[in-house]
Order: sequence, then structure tokens, then C-alpha cells
Amino acid sequence: MEQRLTIITLGVKSLATSIDFYENKFGWTRSEMSNDNIAFYQLNGMLLSLYPKEALAEDATIRSAGEGFPGFSLAYNTRSEQEVDDLIDGFRNKGVKIVKEPQKVFWGGYSSYIADPDGYLWEIAFNPFLDVDSLS
Repeated sequence: MEQRLTIITLGVKSLATSIDFYENKFGWTRSEMSNDNIAFYQLNGMLLSLYPKEALAEDATIRSAGEGFPGFSLAYNTRSEQEVDDLIDGFRNKGVKIVKEPQKVFWGGYSSYIADPDGYLWEIAFNPFLDVDSLS
């Protein structure tokens, strides 16, 4: 199997609420592949999709019940600590839930966490060991 990730699908409680978050808080644009039942956002070489949680569980033939920490986070890496601060200030002004304020972290970077409407965690971080431009 090739080392590749094609789509990350988040099971969401309200597709409309999540679309609003990703478009009006992050400023992202929905892909033309989107329709009334699913939203796609083109990222660097992959897609993020938003799909109703119940329908996603049904497709996977599992129960959708369960709350709490999903056991993963998504990350947006910046080019500087200042960019982390600027993004978090912007998110705060838009009413986004800040889970962890920006701060120096044990691994040598600078990191903060926000939550989307379904509680999915986004790490907003500067990693001095990562060349963000080499990932696209």
C-alpha cells in the first residue's frame, strides 16, 4: 500500500453549522464536488470532508453513540510563532472556542488548540523543525 492519505471525513452533528465554521471562521472554500449531503474542502494533496455523523456511522456499519475525546487531532502548521498568535486572536474574535492558549511546548515548538462545533481539535502550531512549504 502506498503512503497516502486521500480524504479525512469528520462526522458532524449539523452539516450547515460545520460548513459555516469552516467557511466563515477558517475562510475556506467548498469544493465543486460538494453537494447537499456532503462538503469537501481541497487541502494540500488531500480532501477534508464533512458528513452527517449518523450517516457516516451507518455507512461504516457501526453505532454513532459515544462522546468525549476522539483520540486524534488535526493540525495547521504556521511559519512563525507570530502567525499562531495572529490566527488565535482572529479565531477568538470570531467566537471560536480556544481550548489551549498559544504557548511554548515541550517538543520545542509553539502551540495552541481550538475546537470546531463538534469538538474536533485543531492544533495551530509553529514547528521550527518542519518546513511547511515542502509539504505542498
